[in-house]
Amino acid sequence: MKNEATNNGDVGVMSGAIIFIQEDLKISDVQIEVLVGILSIISLLGSLAGGKTSDVIGRKWTMALAAIVFQTGAAIMALAPNFGVLLTGRLFAGVGIGFGVMIAPVYIAEIAPAIARGSLTSFPEIFINLGILLGYISNYVFSGLPTHINWRIMLGVGILPSVFIGGALFVIPESPRWLVMQNRIDEARVVLQKTIDNDKEVHEKLADIQQAAGNTNADKYEQKAVWKELLHPTPAVWKMLIAGCGIQIFQQITGIDTVVYYSPTIFKDAGIQSNSELLAATVAVGFTKTSTILIAIFLIDHLGRKPLLYISTIGMTTCLLGLSLSLAFLEHEPIGIRLALLFVCGNVTFFSVGIGPICWVLSSEIFPLRLRAQASGLGAVGSRVSSGLISMSFLSVTHAITVAGAFFGFAIISALSVVFVYKCVPETRGKTLEEIEVMFDEDKLPGEIELRDTVSLVPKESNGG
Repeated sequence: MKNEATNNGDVGVMSGAIIFIQEDLKISDVQIEVLVGILSIISLLGSLAGGKTSDVIGRKWTMALAAIVFQTGAAIMALAPNFGVLLTGRLFAGVGIGFGVMIAPVYIAEIAPAIARGSLTSFPEIFINLGILLGYISNYVFSGLPTHINWRIMLGVGILPSVFIGGALFVIPESPRWLVMQNRIDEARVVLQKTIDNDKEVHEKLADIQQAAGNTNADKYEQKAVWKELLHPTPAVWKMLIAGCGIQIFQQITGIDTVVYYSPTIFKDAGIQSNSELLAATVAVGFTKTSTILIAIFLIDHLGRKPLLYISTIGMTTCLLGLSLSLAFLEHEPIGIRLALLFVCGNVTFFSVGIGPICWVLSSEIFPLRLRAQASGLGAVGSRVSSGLISMSFLSVTHAITVAGAFFGFAIISALSVVFVYKCVPETRGKTLEEIEVMFDEDKLPGEIELRDTVSLVPKESNGG
């Protein structure tokens, strides 16, 4: 989870650092777009490799690898003498992020009990937002230093979380589902006993996992077979891919990364002029984004996934449209500046309440065990490619159709995401990972499934009866 804070602290840092990088290294808008967007594009390599890596070395040590690769990139960027070296560090950071965004939700979904899986799988989003907020704050704090020093310190701050990551790896257990896939049944039982008090429930859960894994004595699922099933999916797997990958893509193409990366550009267009005021406004955005994620953590396992997604996507659509209109008709007016700040904060609020965390929850819980790591990696690739394309083209698009026009386009896409949620996203609240797999299979009896889901939510007596 701390991988996520490290990775996305870079997002917050870069949003302010690019102001000073461009001034210090004398690079163009196109080079800035490449620098910002290449991280998301190159991270798809990490996401693609992450599925296979996590199946081989485990979920836990894949998170460690993600941290090491990212920290290497952060160090290179902080010491970069020119654009070429800076871009090289960015490439390392991108690969590390690809590993991290793919594996953290999978690990948490596999280790969490069903009744709290939504909240726990949303925790990476807290660290994402906390990292962004700390990045914004470091931008504001260090902005007064000389230009050739301040952005290096901003980027170097991202190395610090490696200390906490190293400590966490000595405490957290390996995923019991991965251990079962490796036929390390006794170790899986020990991990389950740490999260489930009742021995009978541990035994039943272990049996369910073994059945989902194909059973203990079966040969390990061949990698070629996994990709064959993903490339030639059954109707059930096809619906899983549409829901899991689609929500990942919509999370990005509604423009959240442009708001995070380019918030100083947005506020400058609204009429704020000084760098310190621009960075102070981004701190307000980061604080809003971080604080509102706590609402989603509380509600996701009580209210459910789909109601929060409706609130999120409808709210984002409204705020994006409002931002577009205020930038178009109230540019450089005091009321326009206030409305722009209000709508940006509103947009990140609705994002953090719904599609931000729920995207990762859904993509990590709807796939069957044999496909989970690779399919989640595929979804993360869709997310990273979408993010990269949006980030790399934003400045060019704003030059062509204005910032207001760009956000009008995001508003239209956000409206389409409401329809996507209605048509393609199932409600998975309270269901075990094995029960969710059955939901997508039309050959199963829905009545029986719903009855099992209801029973699974009723607390069992301590004697197992």
